[in-house]
Amino acid sequence: MHAPVTAAVHGLDFDTMNAARLARDPAFDGVFFIAVKTTGIYCRPVCRVRPPLARNIAFYPSAAAAEGAGFRPCLKCRPESAPFCPAWNGTRTTVDRALKLIDAGALDGNGTVEQLAERCGVGPRHLARLFAQHLGASPIAVAQTRRVQRAMQMIAHTRLPMTEIAHAAGFASLRRFNEVIAARYARTPTALRKVRPHNVT
Repeated sequence: MHAPVTAAVHGLDFDTMNAARLARDPAFDGVFFIAVKTTGIYCRPVCRVRPPLARNIAFYPSAAAAEGAGFRPCLKCRPESAPFCPAWNGTRTTVDRALKLIDAGALDGNGTVEQLAERCGVGPRHLARLFAQHLGASPIAVAQTRRVQRAMQMIAHTRLPMTEIAHAAGFASLRRFNEVIAARYARTPTALRKVRPHNVT
C-alpha cells in the first residue's frame, strides 16, 4: 500500500491540484490522479462527477500508485484514457524509456524487471527507485496497470471476444485477465462492456 500524497506531485502542491480538479482543468489531465477516500475510487482531474470535499481526497502521481493504494478506477472518467503525463519526457529519459518498453510488452509474459533495467542501461534497484520517485509504483505495478488500460480500451471500443482482448492486452491467460479486471472494477469484463460508454467502429 502506498501512502496518500498530500504534499507535492510533480512539483504541484495540494492547493494547486485541488484548484485544478475543482476547475476540471484539462491541462492537468494525466499529470495527477484524485483518490476519493469515501468511495475507494480514483479519477482524472477532468472527471464530470460532483467533486468530493477536499478532506476526502488524496492525490497520486500515477494510476498505478492509486491502484496500489487500493483505489478502483472510475467508470465515468475512465482513467485508462488519460493522456500520458508529459512530466517524464525530456530529462527523465530512463523512466520514459522504461515506460515505452513496458507499453511494448517488456514485462508481459516472461519479461523481468532485470531485463527491462538492462535494456535501459541501469540496475534493477535503481530502476525501481526511479519508478518509486516519479510514479509512486513499481515497474511490475505499472505494467499491470498498463495491461488493464489496454484491455479496457478494447472492451469499450471493439467487439473483440474477451479471449482475444486478454491476449492482445498482454495477460498470460484468460483466467488471469478475468481475475485482474474483476479485482480492479468489481465487475467481470463482460459486465463492464455493458455499462461502459461505447464507440465501436
